[in-house]
Amino acid sequence: MTTKADVEEQVEEKSGKKADVSSKLNKILETIEQLTVLELAQLVKALEEKFGVSAAAAVAVAAPAGAGAGAAAGAAGGEEKTAFTVILTSGGEKKIQVIKEIRTVTNLGLKEAKDLVEAAPKTIKDNATKEEAAKIKQVVEAAGGKVEIK
Repeated sequence: MTTKADVEEQVEEKSGKKADVSSKLNKILETIEQLTVLELAQLVKALEEKFGVSAAAAVAVAAPAGAGAGAAAGAAGGEEKTAFTVILTSGGEKKIQVIKEIRTVTNLGLKEAKDLVEAAPKTIKDNATKEEAAKIKQVVEAAGGKVEIK
């Protein structure tokens, strides 16, 4: 998890100056440090919707200068993939159980989870780690759904 010190260090590296973070921002950083991964995902989604932006673009801007060249070289060199997309290909026979599991792994509301299951094939999660994708697949398939990882 990124800490306040990490953020200050990144700002210092990019600008050559020590970050001057106000007490208001310090409180926000401290609150963010205490959130779970699921709460952070909800926060990012809420910020994206509220301000009409994409967190993916912000991450690309915040990446170190050499990261783009390294990622391109890694892809050409055949390095292992680190981000996966989990897709529900079918809700199966037990749609209610699948809807419950979709709600658990995504924190969607009942209507949103039901719509996702009924509109299969649909993406359950983008940019999941290998372990996270495997866990989602295992849970949803145990409930009767069919999942594909790309």
